[in-house]
Amino acid sequence: MNSISANLIDILQRIKLAAERSGRDAGAIKLIAVTKTVDVRRIKEAIAAGVTIIGESRVREAREKFGEIGRGVEWHLIGHLQTNKVKYIFDIFSLIHSVDSLPLAEEIQKRAEDRGLKTDILVEVNLSGEKTKFGVSPENTIGLVKDILRFKDIRIKGLMTIPPFSESPEDSRKYFRMLRMLRDDIQREGIEMKELSMGMSNDFEAAVEEGATMVRVGNAIFGEREQGDK
Repeated sequence: MNSISANLIDILQRIKLAAERSGRDAGAIKLIAVTKTVDVRRIKEAIAAGVTIIGESRVREAREKFGEIGRGVEWHLIGHLQTNKVKYIFDIFSLIHSVDSLPLAEEIQKRAEDRGLKTDILVEVNLSGEKTKFGVSPENTIGLVKDILRFKDIRIKGLMTIPPFSESPEDSRKYFRMLRMLRDDIQREGIEMKELSMGMSNDFEAAVEEGATMVRVGNAIFGEREQGDK
């Protein structure tokens, strides 16, 4: 088994080559190390190897790890956020990838206002229509974005999606392209957003080729399959 450091070098090289193939600057693409179920020792090893952003799926698990790791890295919440957990996000996360409803956005706004904070988010889109996945439908995305824009303490940075799992990265490509086109449609409405969080261990190169600005990679770094990083 390769070391975390060797895996990281390989992934960054693959991101660089995928960016070059699509005429993009690899420096514009952020690698988020998915650390769900990964122990603190191995996370620290990844940080020592160069990881600067970690992505956690569960607020409770993130709180426990944050107590040991702290602010030496950027923390993103990439999993589903329940409204009753919103009160815990502000001391840990710099970006929430998974806002998919107006009630959730309302709770984030209420809590952010109480604390005098601004909160950066992505809107999660369910492009496949799978019942097992969270996310707003594509046809309702622009409406939700416009509703959230009314909240003065929430800043929408972009969109996120999780395509159906497939062994073939090419099966994911159409969903990545759809998310990019949806983002472009929103920008044509005069709404500025640039981030596209898409692509995981098995398909991040296709995601980069289709415009991803953030890829969420766990298995390819840590050598084990993560739920939510298939």
